[in-house]
Formats: sequence, C-alpha cells, structure tokens
Amino acid sequence: MRIGAHLRQDENPVATANELGIDIFQMFVTDPQSWKKPEIHPHAEEIRNSPIDVVVHSSYQINVASLNNRLRMPSRKAVEQQAAAAKDLGAIGLVVHGGHLRDGEDAAAGFENWRKLFERQADKGGFGVPILIENTAGGSHAMARTLESIERLWDAVGDFDEAGFCLDTCHAWAGGEDLVGLVERIKAITGRIDLIHLNNSRDEFDSGRDRHANIESGHIDADVLLELMKTAGAPGVLETPSEGVAADLEYLRSH
Repeated sequence: MRIGAHLRQDENPVATANELGIDIFQMFVTDPQSWKKPEIHPHAEEIRNSPIDVVVHSSYQINVASLNNRLRMPSRKAVEQQAAAAKDLGAIGLVVHGGHLRDGEDAAAGFENWRKLFERQADKGGFGVPILIENTAGGSHAMARTLESIERLWDAVGDFDEAGFCLDTCHAWAGGEDLVGLVERIKAITGRIDLIHLNNSRDEFDSGRDRHANIESGHIDADVLLELMKTAGAPGVLETPSEGVAADLEYLRSH
C-alpha cells in the first residue's frame, strides 16, 4: 500500500518526500492558478530516477466539459501540455477535475466534450499518461459529483485506455455520497480506482464545500477513511493541511 502527500511549493519534491518517508508524492508542473505552459522542472532528472512514485495534479481552472469555447479550448491545450510534462517526469498520471457547466446548459454536451478530449488526443498519439478524472465536491451542474454523473461521464470516456479515476474522499463526502461501500459502488461504474485523495472534511456531510481537514480532525470518521483506503487497492495521497501531514502519515502507517 503506497501512501504519500501533495507537495505544494517544494522546489525539490524528492528531497521532501524522502524526509517524510513517503512512497508517492503529488505535485504541480505549473502555477495551478494560471494558464502558463509548464517549464522543465529543475529537478526533473532526480524525479524521473527516484523510486518514489509521482503523480501530477493539473491546474485548477481547467474545465474540459465547458460549452464556452474560450474556456474549453485552453483547457484542452493545458491538459495536453501538463500531461506531456507529467510524462517527462515519469508520472503515473495527471489528475484533472471533472469540471462543470453553467445553469441551463445541456449536461450531455459536457460529457461529449470529455469524450472529444480523448478522441482528439488519440489522433495525436495519446497523452502518454493516464488522465485521472477526479470527483468534485459541489455544484448542481458538475460532471463528476454524484455517482449518476460519474456513470454518465464513464459512458462517454470509459472505453479509452488513458481514462482513469481519482477518488477524493472529502469531495465525495461534501457531494453527498456515503463513504461506506463507496469503493465498490465506484468500481461497479468505472471498473477501477487509480488514486485516492485521502482527505477528511472541515464541513458537514453533503455541504458542497471543498475544505480538507487532517485525518483525525474532520467530520469523517477516521476508521471509515482507513477502510476505504484498504479496500480501494490504489495509492493514497494526502491533501490535508500541511502542518498535520506528518501526523496523518504516522496515523496511516500505524493502522
């Protein structure tokens, strides 16, 4: 069982990962709040050669489902560029949020835009790494908040080899999905879980709020998170508040 953490601002993530004693780390390859093209990481060779696995999280503004050309087109380009950067680092995948539509827009068109992302890239030879679509916490027009929406999304993209799934526990809780038995329900839809974002929540069930808490300090029973991690059969990455990550890692190891 591989356990790790998201290393947000670390210049040398491998050194930090070694200090934490983790098996996998998550990182950005560009400013997560911008459309900047990724540059070659100063420690790229060290990341590639490290036995510690790496996964890349895409920038936050990406929304490939959008019906707005001025958002969807740069989103597609950003996924392509960040996937290439992830491949260069030897990453196991690129995590991309499911995205959302605006009020009154047809959800079917949003799911079709996800399919077009993979179709267009397949014509170019593929992304080179799995695109790990992450469930999201809020929004009545989200593409991957509920199991129903995830099923519709998977009907659109599930036949592509590079389509993977990242399950965020805080997002599922905030989105109103019972975490008990969730792994089995997700796998019945997608057939896979490639990565777990193992986060507790600062807010109540079905709040729609994406505010992460450390493993033992949120509204989710820590035992439920442990059981989910054990049954998922996938590496787990903490995206919990940084001051509590070391304690979170120790808790997970001890259990």
